[in-house]
Amino acid sequence: MGEPTPEGVFLTENFAKLGLGEKPLKEALRNKKIAAAWTEVLSDIELPEEGSVDPKVGALLSAVVTATKDIGGADGKRAFVVNAVLDGRLKSNAQIEAAVKYIKGKKGDVDVTEFDAECGVGIEFTPEKIEREVRAYIEEHKNTILEQRYKAFTPTLVTLKTSTGLKWAPPADLKKEVDTQLVTLLGPKDERDAPPKKQSKTPAATGTKPVKAENEDISKNRMFEEGFLAGLHRPGGNEQIIPANREAHLKATGGRVFTRFPPEPNGYLHIGHSKAITINFGFARYHGGECYLRYDDTNPEAEEERYFTAIREIVEWLGFLPYKITHASDHFQKLYELAEDLIKRDKGYICHCTAEEVNLQRGGKDNRGPRFECKHRNRPIEESLQEFRNMRDGKYKPKEAMLRMKQDILGSGNPQMWDLTAYRVLDGAPHHRTGDEWKIYPTYDFTHCLCDSFENISHSLCTTEFINSRESYDWLCNSLEIYRPQQREYGRLNLTGTIMSKRKIAKLVSGGYVRGWDDPRLYTLVAIRRRGIPPGAILAFINELGVTTAHSYVQIKRFEQTVRRYLEETVPRLMMILDPIPVIIDNLPEDHLEEFAVPFMPNDTKLGEHMVPFTRKVYIDRSDFREEDSADYFRLAPGKSVGLLKVPFTIRATSYTKDDAGNVTEVRAQYENTGKFKKPKTYIQWVCDAPSKGSPVRVEARLTNQLFKSENPEDNPDSYLADINPDSEHVCNNAIIETGVHEVHRRAPWPELEGEKNSSKAGPESCRFQALRVGYFALDSDSTGDRLVLNRIVTLKEDAGKNA
Repeated sequence: MGEPTPEGVFLTENFAKLGLGEKPLKEALRNKKIAAAWTEVLSDIELPEEGSVDPKVGALLSAVVTATKDIGGADGKRAFVVNAVLDGRLKSNAQIEAAVKYIKGKKGDVDVTEFDAECGVGIEFTPEKIEREVRAYIEEHKNTILEQRYKAFTPTLVTLKTSTGLKWAPPADLKKEVDTQLVTLLGPKDERDAPPKKQSKTPAATGTKPVKAENEDISKNRMFEEGFLAGLHRPGGNEQIIPANREAHLKATGGRVFTRFPPEPNGYLHIGHSKAITINFGFARYHGGECYLRYDDTNPEAEEERYFTAIREIVEWLGFLPYKITHASDHFQKLYELAEDLIKRDKGYICHCTAEEVNLQRGGKDNRGPRFECKHRNRPIEESLQEFRNMRDGKYKPKEAMLRMKQDILGSGNPQMWDLTAYRVLDGAPHHRTGDEWKIYPTYDFTHCLCDSFENISHSLCTTEFINSRESYDWLCNSLEIYRPQQREYGRLNLTGTIMSKRKIAKLVSGGYVRGWDDPRLYTLVAIRRRGIPPGAILAFINELGVTTAHSYVQIKRFEQTVRRYLEETVPRLMMILDPIPVIIDNLPEDHLEEFAVPFMPNDTKLGEHMVPFTRKVYIDRSDFREEDSADYFRLAPGKSVGLLKVPFTIRATSYTKDDAGNVTEVRAQYENTGKFKKPKTYIQWVCDAPSKGSPVRVEARLTNQLFKSENPEDNPDSYLADINPDSEHVCNNAIIETGVHEVHRRAPWPELEGEKNSSKAGPESCRFQALRVGYFALDSDSTGDRLVLNRIVTLKEDAGKNA
């Protein structure tokens, strides 16, 4: 062995001080990124002598280094986490995970208060506290646990670790306590807790691939049986301050699951919304329940009819049928009456403060200053009631008066309890359903929970940015003494390498960078649909990711992998040429015409077949011919033979011609149908010239690539517009395809994909196919009767060794 490097000596000395053994040291030295990260971290701190550092500190620092090896420490954020470990503020792996997640997503400097809240700093757990909180949870869900017995262990533990304050508790202590209390409640395991016997598997026939059952749904089981969604309460499991409300709720729902998807109709949905749609509609369907599509139409100034229509069509395209389509505006009168009731209960008041004054009451900038009550907060109830009616009657202009909830602005550390606005004056535009009937409109914070209550929602599922809103949600329902649904939060879905902001996409559209909101390079759901991505692939993607309380930051290529796998099993194959050049086969007669029967799916005749004509003149792709041959090139070149897909014999190039610009314009070849057959090293796709058979079919093929050059376009110092990829689209105007495309179009969608076949509005994008050796394509809405336009959905998997 060679002499140890200075870096190796440095790490050896400091690993010893941290109590880290030889194995972690070897692993660090084998990985250049980890070694460099360790060197940077240890150079910035001063460790005491060997043996005086708590071994847990070394393990926690190791977790920090491993998780941040790719992001570096130049911005000081990693050093902040390291110091938090050294000073004892971060004590568990769960806190390290939260800390790393925080610094990766944080723009600008670390906010200490925000960091501490995100990472559970300062939260201590005694055995008594863990025992008390576990007992409270088990008591709340006792009926469910008694029914499920020990099958409830994992969902209970997962929920406690992800959706309650126990997420920061020592995992081993929490697991032990749950186990102890379940044994106390259920007694020892018996035959009821035995796992089901596995059915023996029948070996697949030799040479055949396993076939999925026709009714197997790959998009709706796993995500509901594991993790976050598996741990949710049963209907009626959310206790009520008035027990009669629970009984009335169960009577109204029959004990079934009721959820809702409540979008604001002020823009087009994006890929992140597909997770919300799948969770809400899918969870209800999985449990035999129902899901509402409820439009949160409380801001007429931003709402347009086209968004209402687009949202409904996307929900149906994804394969879901709403139980009912409702609107927050259906309940405007009832919401108004409850607002008056809130005032009469001394839980609401009319405020005339400016936005700046309200901000100061809440602590000013960053909410760090002293908080104080609004001067209107304690005005007489009758006065607030009259002022609220004055708002209703149009006596105030926008921002001159608002109804605020009388919550706990002084005592609560939760900003969602700092006297939120319940009603405001809006007069910018008439409401699309109620016209000019109302001058005041309820806010989301007032409307959402009450509409959930009106519709007897059992599970109000939303993303974790609303986790603080759970307290205000519960407060409002309880203050009005109505049925209180149970809000639970899951992590949202984000794709890197693109943008989701409506405002920024609007700038792309208005600036002509893209064709519109449905441009296939965007990740709005209307764009994804136009691009040709099947709804089943989206559902499969969400199902693969699963549902947790953590945000999902997923690269586009990960999404496309799922799409590619889905298409591989579901779409027919055709031959297409993007940049055609003619090949004349000299030893075939001028009128030569034969046809080959080709299945739409390889080695699978159940989807049918089509006839492919073959004549003296065929077209191949320009990339499949070279003027000069080489040993590592296996396609067509002068004197070289190549196979044509599905054609029984090879062709051998004999000569070629070029134009004045040096481009090959024609290749001459011989059909090698005599003598001993020699299997070619490769086959290429082709399309013949047979006017009597309508071949070739001329198409426009749009090859889309990622719209932005980087994984985070918004980090570009010159704005996200400067990050646009100039090669995000390449249009092949002279592409051709075989005549089988007409049959594929006629029979689309292939196969009967959920949502599309049952929709009366299945669009042209449901015509999908794999262009052999080229990629997956779908018909675009720009197509006409005379000319087909195709979008590339995704590329094929590339062979790393392929030499183009």
